[in-house]
Amino acid sequence: MENKHYAGLSKQQVKESREKHGVNLLTPPTQVPLWKLFLEKFKDPIIRILLVAAALSLIISILHNEYAETIGIIAAILLATGVGFWFEMDANKKFKLLNQVNDDILVKVIRDGNIQEVPKKDIVVGDIVVLETGEEVPADGDLLEAVSLQVNESTLTGEPVIDKTTHPEEYDVEATYPSNRILRGTTIVNGHCIYEVKTVGDATEFGKVAEKSTEITDDKTPLSKQLERLAHFISIVGFIVAGLTFFGLLGKDIIEGVFTSENLFTLDTAGRILKYFMVAVTLIVVSVPEGLPMSVTLSLALSMRKMLKTNNLVRKMHACETMGATTVICTDKTGTLTQNQMQVYQTNFYALANQKLGEDQTSQLIKEGISVNSTAFLDYTDPEKIKTLGNPTEAALLLWLHSQGVNYIDYRENASVVEQLTFSTERKYMATIVKASQGEQLLYIKGAPEIVFSKCSRVLTAEGLKPVAEYGEEVEKQLLAYQNQARRTLGFAYKTINCKGGDCIEKFAKSDLIFLGIVAISDPVRPDVPAAVQRCLNAGIDVKIVTGDTPATAREIGRQIGIWKEGDTAEQIITGVDFEKLPDPEAAQRVLKLKIMCRARPTDKQRLVELLKQSGAVVAVTGDGTNDAPALNHADVGLSMGTGTSVAKEASDITLLDDSFNSIATAVMWGRSLYHNIQRFILFQLTINLSALLIVLLGSIFGQELPLTVTQMLWVNMIIDTFAAAALASLPPNPNVMEEKPRKSTDFIITKPMRNRIIGIGISFTIILLGLMYYFTNEEGVISRYNLSVFFTTFVLLQFWNMFNAKAFISGSSAFKGLSKSTGFLIVMGLIPVGQFLIVEFGGDVFRTVPLSLKDWGIIIGLTSVVLWMGEIVRLFRKK
Repeated sequence: MENKHYAGLSKQQVKESREKHGVNLLTPPTQVPLWKLFLEKFKDPIIRILLVAAALSLIISILHNEYAETIGIIAAILLATGVGFWFEMDANKKFKLLNQVNDDILVKVIRDGNIQEVPKKDIVVGDIVVLETGEEVPADGDLLEAVSLQVNESTLTGEPVIDKTTHPEEYDVEATYPSNRILRGTTIVNGHCIYEVKTVGDATEFGKVAEKSTEITDDKTPLSKQLERLAHFISIVGFIVAGLTFFGLLGKDIIEGVFTSENLFTLDTAGRILKYFMVAVTLIVVSVPEGLPMSVTLSLALSMRKMLKTNNLVRKMHACETMGATTVICTDKTGTLTQNQMQVYQTNFYALANQKLGEDQTSQLIKEGISVNSTAFLDYTDPEKIKTLGNPTEAALLLWLHSQGVNYIDYRENASVVEQLTFSTERKYMATIVKASQGEQLLYIKGAPEIVFSKCSRVLTAEGLKPVAEYGEEVEKQLLAYQNQARRTLGFAYKTINCKGGDCIEKFAKSDLIFLGIVAISDPVRPDVPAAVQRCLNAGIDVKIVTGDTPATAREIGRQIGIWKEGDTAEQIITGVDFEKLPDPEAAQRVLKLKIMCRARPTDKQRLVELLKQSGAVVAVTGDGTNDAPALNHADVGLSMGTGTSVAKEASDITLLDDSFNSIATAVMWGRSLYHNIQRFILFQLTINLSALLIVLLGSIFGQELPLTVTQMLWVNMIIDTFAAAALASLPPNPNVMEEKPRKSTDFIITKPMRNRIIGIGISFTIILLGLMYYFTNEEGVISRYNLSVFFTTFVLLQFWNMFNAKAFISGSSAFKGLSKSTGFLIVMGLIPVGQFLIVEFGGDVFRTVPLSLKDWGIIIGLTSVVLWMGEIVRLFRKK
C-alpha cells in the first residue's frame, strides 16, 4: 500500500485535536464505594420495618433493662445485610478477572509524513491510521483506501463478516453502518486499509453504547416490589392490631372504673398507660418477620453459589430470583444461539464419493486447493477447542479438512506457490497457482459460486468431465436451497496451465475452468439450544431473536431453534430501521407479537426492551457484543457471555461462563425454585408470627401475659427462623417449575392457598397454646416453671413440624420426598430439636427452664408431630 501521499497530522495538530476532541479513552463506569454498596442493602422494605422494630424494642429494653430482644433484631439486620453484601463483593472479584481492557495496544498511524506506532489511547481525531488483517479498529473513521476489506462487526452488530469499500456504487444500502465507515472495537478479518479518524473515546459508536450500558436504572426487581407490598401489609396489620389493643385495654379499664377523676393524673395511672403502650409496641415487634430478610438473602446467596456450578456467574444477587419472573427473553444470535464459529454445513463436490476425502486424484485436488488457496490459519494450542485465525469462511474450510483427518499445513508447506490473488469484494474470488509436476501448474479458484461457475466450461463428476450445460440447473437449484437456508456458499474450480510470464491468474482465470463443486457454510446453532428454547417456551416465556444479521439468516435460525413457525408472517419480523420509524404506541403493540428483529442497532435493542417493560413484561436480555450492552443494562436481567466484550459484561447482571442458552433456561429454573422457597419461608414465618401475635393480644386482654421470656422468644424468633431460613432456602431446584407459567409482576407474594394456611394453622396453634395456658394455670393464676418449660417446648416443636409442611407446600408431594438431596434441611432437622433439648435441660435461669422427663418429651414430640401427619394425609388425598 502506498502511503507517501498522506502526510497525516503534525505534533502541534495532534495536541490541538486532543484538546478539542478529547483522548481515545472510554470513561470507566463509576465504581460505587463499598460503604454505599453496604447501605444499599438497607433499602430492603422488610429491613426498614426491622429498623423501626429495633427502635421500638430499644425503648422497651431501656425501661425493662433487658436488651436481648433488641440485640437479636439488630443481629438479624446485620446478618441479612452483611451476607448479601459479602456474596456480591465475592462475585464482583471473580467478574473483574474476566473483564480487563487494554488501551496500550500499538496502532500504526501516519504523522508528519512518516508511519509510526502509537498506543491506541493516543489516537486523535484527524489521524491517518493504517490497518492490516487481524488488527482491531482503534476509533471510528472514514475509509480513504480499502483493498479486499472485510470487517468483523460482531461486537457492534453481531455480524462476523461485513464488506467495506470506498466505492459508492458498491455500498450496501441494508448495512447497519455505512460501507465506507469502520468503527472502534471491530476487527479487520480480510484485506487492509487506510482511514481517517473522525471520532474518538466516548464519542465513538462503541463509546456511546458503553455510556448507555452504564446508565443508572432505578427499576425495582419483581421480588422487591412484592416484598415492599408485604412489608406495607405487615406494618399496617401490626399497627392496627397494636392500636386496637392499646385502646381496648384502656377502654376496659375505663369501663371497669379503674380510672377516676381522683387518680387520673397519678403515677399509677401513668404506669398502667405506659404498660399498655409497651404491650402495643410488643405486638408491633412480634408482627415483624425478623427471619424474612435472612431467608431471602440466604436463598439468593446460596443460589448465587450453586448457579456458579451451572456456569452462571451472578454479579447482582437479585438477578437469581428475577430470572424466575422473566416473561420475555431477547436473545442475541451470534455466540448465544450459534457457535460463533463458521463451519462447513454441507459439501457438494460432484466427483467425491460420499463427500469423504481419500487418496484419489479428486481428493488430492480438493485437499491442495483448500489448503493452499487460503489466507486463514488454525491454532492447535488447545486440541479440544481449535481456534481459527483470519477470514472465518476460509477457516471453516480448514476445519472441515481437519475433521477429515487432513492437516492443511502439510499441503501448504509442500506446495510451491507461483502466484496468488487474495479475495477481493470487487472480484469476488481468490486464486492461487501452484507448481505441479513436469513443469505444469495448477490454478485453484474459490469464490462466489455464480462467478466461479460462469468461468467454467466443464464439471468434474464421478463419471468424468461433463459440459457445464448439463449441471447448470442442478447448481442453480442447490444455490437457491442454500440461499433460502441463509447459508454462505463457495464455488471451487481448477485448471491445469503452463504460464511462463507474469500475471498468469489474470490470463487463465477468465474461462475454461473445471468446476469441482459447491460448499455451504454456516454458523451452526449450538446443539443444546433448540431443547433449551423449547424449555423456555413450555415455561410460558416468549423468546425473541435480536440480531444485526439479515432477515433471511435470522428467520432460518429462528426456524432451527423452534420459534419461527410455518404460518408466521411479516408482522413478526422487523428490521431495526423500520422499527425506528414506528411511533411508540404502534411499536408498543408490535413488540408483543414480534419474534425477530434483524439489522438491529444498539438503540433499537434498548427501545425494544423498554417498550416490553412498559407493557408489564419482565425482560431478560442475552448478548456478547458491545451493541448488546445498553439493552443488557436496561433489562430486568442482563446475561452476558463469558467470551463477550468487557462493555457487555460490565452492563450485565449474570455472566454465562459457557456462553450457552441452556444455562439461561437453568437460571430460570433456579429463579422460580428460589421464589417458591421464599414463599415457603414466608408461610412458615408468618404462621409463627400470627400465633405469637394472637397469644400476646388475647393474653393481654384476658389478663394473661405471654408465658415466654424474652430469651425464649429470641430463640424462637432468631435461631429457629435463621435455621428454618437456611433449611428452606437450601431446598434443591425443582425441574417441574418449568412447566408453570410465569407469575404476574402484580401478583401478591402471599397467594390465596398461603393466606388460608397461615390463618388456619396460625389460629389452630393459638387455640392449642391458649388451651395449654389455661390448663397449666392454677387457682392462684400461676403456671409452674415445669409447665412453662412444657409450654415453651410445645410452642417450638409445633413450628418445627410445621416446617415440614412448609417444605411440601407448592409441590404437593410428601414432605419426605427428596429429603436425602436436601442436605441443609436434614442438618436443620437435627439442630432444632437438639438445640431445644439442650436449652430445656441446661438453660436454667437464663431460659427459665427445668429439665423434662423422657415421658413428657415423648408425649410432646408425639402430639406435636400430628401437625406433620395431618399435612401428609391431606396431601395424599389431594393427589388422589
